[in-house]
Amino acid sequence: MPETPPHACPADGTAPAEPLGEVYARLRATGLIARLLELARDEDLHPGGRDLTSAAMDADADGSDEVVRADVVFREPGVAAGLVAIPDICETFGVGVRFEPALADGDTCAAGAVAGTLVGPRAQIVLVERTLLNLVGRLSGVATRTAEFVRAVEGTGATVCDTRKTTPGLRALEKYAVLCGGGTPHRFSLGDAVLIKDNHIAGVAGVDLTAVLDRAARRARTIDPAPKFVEVEVDTLDQLDAVLAVEAGLIDFVLLDNFTTDEMREACARREHSPAKPAFEASGGVTLETIAAIARTGVERISVGGLTHHAVSLDVGLDMAPERG
Repeated sequence: MPETPPHACPADGTAPAEPLGEVYARLRATGLIARLLELARDEDLHPGGRDLTSAAMDADADGSDEVVRADVVFREPGVAAGLVAIPDICETFGVGVRFEPALADGDTCAAGAVAGTLVGPRAQIVLVERTLLNLVGRLSGVATRTAEFVRAVEGTGATVCDTRKTTPGLRALEKYAVLCGGGTPHRFSLGDAVLIKDNHIAGVAGVDLTAVLDRAARRARTIDPAPKFVEVEVDTLDQLDAVLAVEAGLIDFVLLDNFTTDEMREACARREHSPAKPAFEASGGVTLETIAAIARTGVERISVGGLTHHAVSLDVGLDMAPERG
């Protein structure tokens, strides 16, 4: 079983302090990225495990063994993400291609910016080209969209979080891309934090709900290793009252699901009169047009599934030229 990736949000709602390179290294150590890249390699080379176009070309005639330089170029502005994975892509494909970075993940790029240069035999660069551009384009799209949401809440004190609404198989790298865009990671998987959702407590209300949540939160605190946080989702202010009646300190976050901004303000007011002071997370249909108003209600966190599942890949291309010797 891989170790838990470093993507669950800490209980204080802040993002991990480690540099992006260290986060990627920890994710890489889980083996999830290697499995993803191996799948990408196998689907691009299936069947037969080779590039038929390169096999059909005469290497002596077209210079496919010639060492060339190929720039990874952002065709449109955005935030870079996934550049750190390029050496791993080359290693997975078994090519002798070197990547010389000019930018780093998290950098803001203008249209036409060169993110870095691949150096190696032409045929080997062509072999990794599509997987590399697919991955960098996708992750940079997530980072760019995340940065837009983060800018929209500047000055409010609210934190923008991702969700588990990720592309199957791409979660580790898509959540890494959210970090590149300035977002804060939520729980990575079912195994690193407790989030009691509506379907867990369907049909339970009032004092019964308080008792159920109190017992569950106490049990959660005995789990080894300890969950990164304990959170409860509520759909109504009455459910919130039941959560606020749970002993202080047992529940870290309350997720206000599909609350109106008026209801969020009322929720914050009720918290002020309660011994329990969990942080509030707003969720449900959050857009760039609505997030600033949500942030001004007093909630500490806003989770946005659209950081990942509504992101559009950035246009990234490869411009090749002969190596200058």
